Amino acid sequence: MKVWIPHRQGRELLGPLPDEVTVEVVADPAELPSSPAGVRFWVPPFLARPKAAELVGRMPDLQVVQLLSAGADAWAGRLPDQVTLCDARGVHDSSTAEWIVAAILTHLRDFAGFIRAQDRREWSYDRFAPTDELAGKRVLIVGAGSIGAALRARLTPFEVEFTLVARTARPQEQVYGVDELPALLPQADIVVLVVPLTPQTRGMVDAATLAAMRDGALLVNAARGPVVDTDALTAELAAGRIHAVLDVTDPEPLPPEHPLWGLPNVVISPHIAGSVRGLRARAYALAGRQIGRFVRGEPLDNVVVDGY
Repeated sequence: MKVWIPHRQGRELLGPLPDEVTVEVVADPAELPSSPAGVRFWVPPFLARPKAAELVGRMPDLQVVQLLSAGADAWAGRLPDQVTLCDARGVHDSSTAEWIVAAILTHLRDFAGFIRAQDRREWSYDRFAPTDELAGKRVLIVGAGSIGAALRARLTPFEVEFTLVARTARPQEQVYGVDELPALLPQADIVVLVVPLTPQTRGMVDAATLAAMRDGALLVNAARGPVVDTDALTAELAAGRIHAVLDVTDPEPLPPEHPLWGLPNVVISPHIAGSVRGLRARAYALAGRQIGRFVRGEPLDNVVVDGY
């Protein structure tokens, strides 16, 4: 059975594989190591662009696409019915949750302001003290999946109050439904987005949603840029009523001339929340387990259905 992966290092990181598996490296879809015929299991590059999915049309025997990313929006709905799409849910939990904690603390403790002052060689204790703090804050986590659970575990020692929101309510777990957001938003000091990008979540944070946030609240987007209406967000931030830390934007990359760059109440990172040194090893370990399950005829993990 032929398997394609995007990194040479991945051969070792996959771990032991069944004898019948042949692994080939496809770092660039324009330079294939052999005929696409016979490839039954493909691991595309991390954060591959939608155009990469076009290669599937040249793979008549393909049965599984295993992503290295938790988000599957670039692939969902673009594969033939006989191809099973699996994401890397769970692989990014720790790194993304860490970034969110760092993002929240960066805002509350005004690290961005201190860095700007350092660039000016300015010791500004009187101007900056005191900063805000995380203790006692009310955190609304929109997305009660594995990343949301990892975030809650990491924020618990900071003595915060949590509210979790999922696509549908889970009262037994104290998780609210997304339809309850209008009533929940005015109560939150911090709103964190960790939902997948689907037709249902695209644009879910619109002008009305942002207007429902309390004055001085912080929006943290670690999901996907199109989950938020960029024009509405820019207008709300330009008014100075709320703040934001964004790892993702729409469009992405954010053009140099975009007004979000110049707003003092925004911190932007270039879609790196999950990108840490340990990511590749975790992602390939998952892919190796999936290859073994596929060869043995066992059910695959993380199968994407309707974009989830």
